[in-house]
Amino acid sequence: MSSSFQAPKGISEYVPPRADLFYAVREAFAERARLAGYGYLEMAVFEDTNLFKRGVGESTDVVSKEMYTFTDRGGRSLTLRPEFTAGVLRAVLEHNLHKQGGLPVKVWTSGPAFRAERPQQGRYRQFYQLDLEAIGSEDPAVDAEVIAIATGWYRSLGLTRVRLLLNSLGCKRCRPAYRALLQDFLRGLDLDEATRERIEINPLRVLDDKRPAVREQLAGAPLMADHLCGDCKAYHDRVRELLGDLGIAFEDTPTLVRGLDYYTRTTFEFDHPMLGAQSGIGGGGRYDGLSEDIGGPELPGIGFGLGLDRTILALEAEAAERSAEQEPAFAPKPRCEVFAVPLGEAAERRVFDLVAGLREAGIAADMAFGGKRLKGAMKDADRSGARFALILGERDITEGVVQLKDLASGEQTPVPLTDTTSTLKERLSR
Repeated sequence: MSSSFQAPKGISEYVPPRADLFYAVREAFAERARLAGYGYLEMAVFEDTNLFKRGVGESTDVVSKEMYTFTDRGGRSLTLRPEFTAGVLRAVLEHNLHKQGGLPVKVWTSGPAFRAERPQQGRYRQFYQLDLEAIGSEDPAVDAEVIAIATGWYRSLGLTRVRLLLNSLGCKRCRPAYRALLQDFLRGLDLDEATRERIEINPLRVLDDKRPAVREQLAGAPLMADHLCGDCKAYHDRVRELLGDLGIAFEDTPTLVRGLDYYTRTTFEFDHPMLGAQSGIGGGGRYDGLSEDIGGPELPGIGFGLGLDRTILALEAEAAERSAEQEPAFAPKPRCEVFAVPLGEAAERRVFDLVAGLREAGIAADMAFGGKRLKGAMKDADRSGARFALILGERDITEGVVQLKDLASGEQTPVPLTDTTSTLKERLSR
């Protein structure tokens, strides 16, 4: 009988075996970040509400409609993080990481974020992200490095349909003139009152409107790419050149506008066409004024947030498209490589020690518990996904051997107990 309680609506939960994929995908990213010199940051799940109002922007849908905000017992307004960048920058400043030398500060983190959205496939109220930030350097090479880390991760997972969309949103010198030009254009459109208010607060956010009726009217809107200052154009061209040098394909997308207010210059998004309306599986950009917005010093930065939930959906979509004969493009390490079956009390004690030794040697091992008979224990072995079973009875103990069974072929051979670990290592390496 199941519990009468269920997870709240809109929560993405992962249980085995799908959770094994979730963990493996995350660990693959951790290795990519480590190889590029990014240190791990564990940080608060909730923050002062004003951090997001000032950092993300009060005109964004995230702040105006989607945040989970509450008042704590001390009367403070706190918010479950709807995104990572503002909190990461707050942590970097609070712990003075930017004063320890060697800019940029390179950090990554992961975990759940929270937005009060209408739940649907790929859009959840509790969702999981991988976040990576390089803070303290304004260099096109840093932008290219950040994008390359994400691209390399997607490739390592075997994803083949990911598209990189790239744009520049200019800087504080060239954006004001473009902003005024865009406002003049938008004021002449037939838009609802809420959108018209947004024109006066942050007109670039209107370009991010996904409603077909609005998209149609935006067809002739002026584009930031046509109004970049000389420095921003040169900067963007250099990022494009560096990506080309790395063999990273991208699509120039002058209409690309991310949903948060802090972005400047380099802006990018990773898209997977098999996911329908929720095709954006990650993205980010440069945020050179964010530190000042939250009360810190001038400290440029760039980073991204990659959606774990949507990445897993993309992996599953591509796997379903491949034929059954093809090997999976990415598979988690098995939770069990060897399953041990003790037959009798004396055998159970020996098997318990044997399994512990296998684990110490780096072999994923499990065993049958509860004194099960051979038939039931072998069913457990099959369900475990192990490649081999170890069967130990009283006669085997007397003879100093254990029966090693290949669960795919059914072949069974005796192996000296003293050679069990070395034999399994050799067999598993084939």
